[in-house]
Amino acid sequence: MNRDRLFALLQYPLPQHAISRLAGQLADSRTPWIRDTFIQRFASHYDIDMSEALEPDLGAYQSFNDFFTRALKPDARPIDSGIVSPADGVLSRFGRIDHGTLMQAKGHAYSLTALLGGDEDAAAELRDGSFATVYLSPRDYHRVHMPLEGRLIRTIYVPGRLFSVNQATAREVPGLFARNERLVCLFETELGPMALVLVGAMIVAGIETVWSGQVTPLSRQPHSNDWARGDVTLGKGDEMGRFHLGSSVVMCLPKAYTFNESLTPGMKIRLGQQLAPDPDIPTDTLTPEELS
Repeated sequence: MNRDRLFALLQYPLPQHAISRLAGQLADSRTPWIRDTFIQRFASHYDIDMSEALEPDLGAYQSFNDFFTRALKPDARPIDSGIVSPADGVLSRFGRIDHGTLMQAKGHAYSLTALLGGDEDAAAELRDGSFATVYLSPRDYHRVHMPLEGRLIRTIYVPGRLFSVNQATAREVPGLFARNERLVCLFETELGPMALVLVGAMIVAGIETVWSGQVTPLSRQPHSNDWARGDVTLGKGDEMGRFHLGSSVVMCLPKAYTFNESLTPGMKIRLGQQLAPDPDIPTDTLTPEELS
């Protein structure tokens, strides 16, 4: 048995929610020795570049979560033209949504309808579109921003498991992104509907949005909110949410767009980096790499 398989199997019997909520309590602690120990050791272990942070002084943060969700300086992430990455991280997969199916890893696919919490109407609008999955590692900036300007239509909280989200579990846990706890955010954009799905993971103590504050953890029951009145409109590059510890974002768009040829699965990308040029003319043709 290979190491990735063993790592995935060991997570099935774990009390994933209990472990994650305990981690959340520690991360929120303002007890000086807990807070300072976590922040200093984490920053040293992951070689965090605090020169990018709006507040570069580690001692200024009130809790580990405050440090982990730190803001960046206004010019730290320029926003390119076209469709841009919603976060710092690894571009784990991208390409076409093939008749309602997304690629998770080589040889593994999962259902768009399941990802969106069973919302068949939303899935129907995106079933032949494009997607990109960005994995946020512990060392990354953990706020999520808009890849396009959009008006919020609906949010759907989907309870689920909390498997770790990384390359190993993507290869070994079937339907990983459609199994974990997640928040589905549906927007209307100039290109049509767009979904940003913030996926929880082991030790992720919470997911926040800029319009509702902390959304997870909630009860184990699905929950949705209708925002169709247009109360929330966010510009391209605006912050829309954040993770308390790391996970992944899945972006879904309604048509098949040509991603930049320089992109490859597994490459490091940054918030605001162009994923596809201005999509004036949608295309049905994607490269073999994008479809792999």
